[in-house]
Amino acid sequence: MEQKYYTHGTAAERWERAQMFFDAKEYATAARILDGLVEEVPEQVGPRLLLARSYYHSAQLRRAEAELLAIVERDPVEHYARLMLGRTLERQGRGAEAAPHLRMAAAFAGDFPES
Repeated sequence: MEQKYYTHGTAAERWERAQMFFDAKEYATAARILDGLVEEVPEQVGPRLLLARSYYHSAQLRRAEAELLAIVERDPVEHYARLMLGRTLERQGRGAEAAPHLRMAAAFAGDFPES
């Protein structure tokens, strides 16, 4: 019965429901809804990025990393995904791996260090 709630409704209704749960800081619930949605529309960045953010905020860092890698593989200049990937790697104590993603995110956002 519980699983049916996460998959009930149109894609647009589930997207809206997931956003409401995310906004309410119910990140694990948002992730459960988004997981199925991302399977249905893997090419759409919005649901996958919100899924990654939901995983990040619910401390499911490996899952967040996997979703963010999928985004940057499809769209290497998606600056927010780069930023989130860098932060996710940092949070896992993988600063050396995080650094290039954080630098790219800053460059894509136009944040260049002063010389």
